[in-house]
Amino acid sequence: DIDECQPSRCHPDAVCYNTAGSFICRCRPGYRGDGFQCTLGVPEKTACQRHRERILGRDSSYSPRGPRPVDRFLPRCDEHGNYAPVQCNSFTGLCWCVDRDGNEIPGTRTGQGLVPPCLATAAPPLPIGPTTRPDVVPLPPGTYLLFAQSGKIERVPLEGNDMKKNEAKALLHLPDKVIVAVAYDCVDKMIYWTDITGPSISQARLQGGEPTVIVRTGLESPEGIAIDHLGRNIFWTDSGLDKIEVAKLDGTQRRVLFDTDLVNPRSIVTDPNKGHLYWTDWNREAPKIETSYMDGTNRKVLVKDGLGLPNGLTFDHYSSTLCWADAGTKRLECMNPNQLGRRKVLEGIQYPFGLTSYGKNLYYTDWRRDAVIAVDHTVARENDNFQPQKRSRLYGITTAYSQCPYGSNYCAVNNGGCTHLCLATPTGRSCRCPENVVGVGCTERN
Repeated sequence: DIDECQPSRCHPDAVCYNTAGSFICRCRPGYRGDGFQCTLGVPEKTACQRHRERILGRDSSYSPRGPRPVDRFLPRCDEHGNYAPVQCNSFTGLCWCVDRDGNEIPGTRTGQGLVPPCLATAAPPLPIGPTTRPDVVPLPPGTYLLFAQSGKIERVPLEGNDMKKNEAKALLHLPDKVIVAVAYDCVDKMIYWTDITGPSISQARLQGGEPTVIVRTGLESPEGIAIDHLGRNIFWTDSGLDKIEVAKLDGTQRRVLFDTDLVNPRSIVTDPNKGHLYWTDWNREAPKIETSYMDGTNRKVLVKDGLGLPNGLTFDHYSSTLCWADAGTKRLECMNPNQLGRRKVLEGIQYPFGLTSYGKNLYYTDWRRDAVIAVDHTVARENDNFQPQKRSRLYGITTAYSQCPYGSNYCAVNNGGCTHLCLATPTGRSCRCPENVVGVGCTERN
């Protein structure tokens, strides 16, 4: 990638930031504009700030005198003037998520003191000064935790069941993004992530190099991502479009698996050996954890009782255990999907978001503690935590294994004999065509 900032493309009172295949211009502090034209002056008020002023009676269209009615909703803006992701009515006690324009996102309204797990609506402004190029810092051999912290992905080496916290480093800087979900392909040593500001899905090699966007259209709020390393497919949830989709690992051959009975789908994980998918939906009316085969058949609700805000989900390939982190019930729980019953691992946790597992430990990111928390699920207690030097909200987390877990499925060899998508099931595979190409050199069969 060449440095697109080399020519003088921005205004003299702006700073140029080189990004993968492009560049961004931002006016310097004290100036306003789009970076190509900058003028000295007070920054223009944001939509959120104007909204607040109207309600507080500082707008000419409202009476400037008299107190604000106690039951009138007053929007909350973040430090950059954007609508805060969570909005609450102090009179009714209800809270809900909003998009970047301040519109309520359906299915997110909560009461009884619950705060919904809303995602950031906009990336923070880029810092003034030189920025780190968006390249992966090559990883030495070993097993790592990889987690998202707004505009970057960090890595923490694992030694046995211990986090080597003094060796934690940034793996990838993407300062103009909000990275939510991360997943790892142990075959090609690739990391995948979703960005909700684009929105987009991207990949990068852990040996180093620049990120590549693999999906940039037909997305609204991609929040969960999962890899079938045997069938070479990627799955994702989109809580804006209420869909679950699948594609090849390069983003081609997309196909919608589900677009019904989804409200706020978030975390998604795979069991490649058995050909199973699992996902959470924190729909306020009826939160649930669902499962299906990878081809979308045999869909069923796995857990629906005793859930609040099921955010994080992980499947341990070695023990065939499914675990979830719930920010509403404040619990970590686990189950064997093929057996009845579930086990409470830990209660009284604060606000979990992402979840992964390795060995005897579960690792989750916590929005209140701004940390990665390690929990020994064999003795049901927290045994370590890691807080990055710069505190901010942590999102998705995954385990980058030094070697792939042992196993195979019906798509692992020769793409299962399929012309396009090979989607594994417990007893075989389904050959499926991408959207809009049935009959064009593509054969569907079970």
